[in-house]
This record gives sequence, structure tokens and C-alpha cells, in this order.
Amino acid sequence: MRHCNQCLIQTKKKITMMNDCVSIVAAGHSPFGRLAGSTLEDLIVQVTRQALTDAAIEAAEIDALFLGHFNSGMVPDGFAASLLLQADPGLRFKPATRCENACASGAAAIQAGINAILSGSAELVLVVGAEKMTGNSTAEVTRALAGAGYQNDSEEAGLSFPQLFSLAAQQYRQRYHCPMASMAAIAAKNHANAMANPLAQMHKVMDFEHCNNVSQSNPYVAPSLRLTDCSLISDGASAIVLASARRARQFRREVLIRSVAQVNDLLPIARRDILAFEGPQRAIHSALRSASVTLGDLGFAEVHDCFTIAELLIYEAMGLAPRGEGHRALDDGTVRPGGRLPVNLSGGLKAKGHPVGATGVSMHALAFRQLTGEPIGLAAANPEFGLVFNMGGMAVANYASVLQARRS
Repeated sequence: MRHCNQCLIQTKKKITMMNDCVSIVAAGHSPFGRLAGSTLEDLIVQVTRQALTDAAIEAAEIDALFLGHFNSGMVPDGFAASLLLQADPGLRFKPATRCENACASGAAAIQAGINAILSGSAELVLVVGAEKMTGNSTAEVTRALAGAGYQNDSEEAGLSFPQLFSLAAQQYRQRYHCPMASMAAIAAKNHANAMANPLAQMHKVMDFEHCNNVSQSNPYVAPSLRLTDCSLISDGASAIVLASARRARQFRREVLIRSVAQVNDLLPIARRDILAFEGPQRAIHSALRSASVTLGDLGFAEVHDCFTIAELLIYEAMGLAPRGEGHRALDDGTVRPGGRLPVNLSGGLKAKGHPVGATGVSMHALAFRQLTGEPIGLAAANPEFGLVFNMGGMAVANYASVLQARRS
């Protein structure tokens, strides 16, 4: 009897958790790339309208809006949240808020939307992520992004993000072994995946040999970091519609957000082991535990490959391989299309593109499409669960989500 009562309690807990889930019910997504003819406002309006059309709802039904947008001086639109209202007269006077957490600004906006629904203050929320970057030179973008690093130490303040992740690659070599071949394999994998994604910025095959060698077309950007190891400077936007459990059932498609986790770590790299990726590890495993799933339950993952060394470290943070042996997940095919847990079927930040504020929302939008059986690009094999991991800074702001297909 005690055993039966325990089963009943566990079942009730599971049902309660499912009923409390916020769901993604619609999405919109622009192409990523050098979109010279589009302003930030154009991109925001475009994906907002796409998401509303995809949801088949009137704009007036939306209760709140959140925008993920980093900016850091890359465009003059410093007060961009209300640009969402330009998409439809029905959005006028709706509360709109901009969220910023470096390259995890999109995930921060999604979490804000989820919290609004769970608090009872909203039932339908529109979340948009957007960034306009290519109007600036590479040097200007690099300088703007570097503002997300620690500024109160002269040594760290002088480091760009390519230099920070180059430092990680160098430390990896010193502690374990040279990661360059694994990094090249990640770059080649993600470029190949992007070939099937019509929204990706890069539609150009970069084979392993090209990525693994330094050449005129693949120079060092920083020590141990080649051009093919770096994500792209991009323009783009994405949007999702979030719904409460009560409202979600009214939509044609629904993907449950089974869990979300946010873990922030210390900003100064001098105060932590940057190879441990403790923030990503804690966020990912917290999300898995909260969703009551394991890595073996996941059908795919979209993770934050701002640099190829980051994806390698994320394999190890996820538990796909021991520390220093992330290459195993590549060597045995685990993370490749058709593998046990394909990673970045979209092409990732490496080839899909990385318009900073849009990235976290894009990951969720494409995961939504995977889990509703309408993938954009390569398809996972009938997945029930997917993992999204979006990161701001050098493993500082870490957001993980576990999404589940609604199966009747």
C-alpha cells in the first residue's frame, strides 16, 4: 500500500508539473546574415508579425512583450522595446520590456516571459530577440562585445572575446592535449549542418581539412583560434509566442517548456577555472533534473558555439564525455546528424549566425519547429525532448531549457 501511495504521489507531482508548464505555441524567424536593407526596427516588426500569423491570433490578445537585445552601441536604438508595438496597432499600450544579459539576452527575455505567465500577470506573451550588427566594422563589433567582459581589471579589460576563448584553447592544450583537431571537426560539422538550413548565414561547405589548417583564407584570429573557429557577425531576429497551460490547448501546435535554469558565475576569469565551465554544467544539469529527464532522453540539443572551443567544453559540461575528452563525442558520432544526441543541427552560431540578442530566441524557435515535426533544416529522429543552452560572456550568464513535444 505504501508503494502504491508513493506512486500516486509521484504521479500527482508529475501531472501538477505538466499543468504548470508554459508552452511555446508559435514562432517567427528572419534569415540571419548581412541584411543591409533591413533596420533593427524592420527585423523586429518582421518576426513579430510572423509569430502572430503563426499563432493565428489577434495582436490584442498578447498580454506582454519582451525583447532580447544586447546592442552595446552597435545601433542608435537604445530604447528598442517599444519597437515591437510598430508591428500591429493591437499591441499599442501593451507592456514591453527589453532584457539584456550579453549573448544570453534572448534567453533572458524568454525567462522573463515565462515568469510573467507563472506569476499570473499574463497568459499570452510575445518574446522577440533581435540584433543589427553588420553596419559596424569587425573591430567595432569586437570592441562592443568586449564590454561584456570584466572591465575593472586592466589585463582582462584589454581582452576581446576571441582572445578570451583563445586563452581557453591554450589552457586546454596545456592541461589535456591539443584541441585544434576537435575544434576543426566542430566547425566542419556545423557548416555542413547549416547547408540544409535556408535561414542560415553561411551556405558554404567548410571541410575538416580547411578548418584544421591555417591558410590565407583561414588565418589565426588569436593564438590557437582560427577564423573558422569563430562565430559570425550577423543581423537577424526571431520570435516565439508563449502561452499558459490553459491557453496553450487552444493552439494547433504546442511544445512544453518542461524546465528552465539560469546560473550566473563570477565575471572575472581570474577568479575561476575557465575550462571547468561550471556555470554551463550547473545550468544544464539543473534543467535536466527539474524536467526529470536524462541526456539519454534528449533527441537533439542547440548549444552556444560562439567559438568551437566553447562547444567542445559544453560537451564535457553536459556529461557527454569526461573532462579533457570531449573529442569522444565527435569521434563516435554522438553529436553528429543521426547520432545519439545531434548538436546544432541548425548550424549553430558558427554557421547559422550570431545576432547576439536573437540567438537564444532563435534556438527556442528552431527547437519548437523540431519538436512539432516541422524542422527548418536537418531533422532530428522523432524527438520528444530537446535541450537549449544559451550563454552570455565567458560562461557567465548560463540559461538551459528542456523542451518537450506535446503527444496526445
